Amino acid sequence: MAFRLSAHNWMRPEPLEVTCKRLHECGFWGIEIMGEPDLYKPFKNTREILKAHKIECWGAVTIMIKCRDLINADYYLRYGSIQYVKDCLTMIHELGGEVLTLVPSEVGKINCMASPEVEWKWAVESLKPIADHARKEGVKIALEPLNRFETNFMNRHDQALALAKEVGDDVGVCLDAFHINIEEKDPLGAIKAVGKKLFDFHIADNNRRAPGDGKWDWATLLKTLKEIGYEGCLTTEFVIPNDRTPCSPRFAKKHSDDTKGTAAEEKFIVDHGGYMMSNEEYSVHFQRTHDHIRAVEPK
Repeated sequence: MAFRLSAHNWMRPEPLEVTCKRLHECGFWGIEIMGEPDLYKPFKNTREILKAHKIECWGAVTIMIKCRDLINADYYLRYGSIQYVKDCLTMIHELGGEVLTLVPSEVGKINCMASPEVEWKWAVESLKPIADHARKEGVKIALEPLNRFETNFMNRHDQALALAKEVGDDVGVCLDAFHINIEEKDPLGAIKAVGKKLFDFHIADNNRRAPGDGKWDWATLLKTLKEIGYEGCLTTEFVIPNDRTPCSPRFAKKHSDDTKGTAAEEKFIVDHGGYMMSNEEYSVHFQRTHDHIRAVEPK
């Protein structure tokens, strides 16, 4: 059976209707919606948008911008971050989703605020009430390790497994092809080691472009996912760097400059190494993702 293809929607600010129309046209099954619950209220309206475009909600991903940090030294900031994640879980439940990919610390924070023992304690204390709320809402939690340039807290599969074990037997892991290519000694071995605890999987090539635009052996990677019995979505999360030199195809072909976002949205994208893609460019990378995965996945 073919993998279900899902996609994040934080990589380009645009109305949800535009994103869902694009995903459907490019052959995607679902969306792992941006963890900004206030953007999608009332949830009834968001459900109608998804249904109209035949897109399912696979789940959501936490957007850990400044002041969202489960291991911050400020108790009240941790407390507020716990509530934020709970709100994301409620949103997923309301949209009929299955999983929350959760990054415990602020993305971009690479300096510690306490000893390793204290930060680990804060993480466990923060995640336990979140896990209780997830059980109430019927949503799974997948802890995602990021590369060392985005966080100093959790970078590898074994760390995520250890944290999940302390929080609850029903807590799992999300792995990302881009991050494991940087941090894991054996990326495919990491997938095998996580095994049945793999609740979500993010796809981007080794250079964080769309699958097929880098050096990952996608046929072998997807075969490994099949071997461990992974039945969740493949959620695309490409981040395209802004080429401001004459090497860029944008110099030869002018794209419409139709992307507008808030200052916070633009900062989040730029901080991840991306830029405000045009509508045309964005669609190209979604179609490349779909076509490459379908061409190489095990039959």
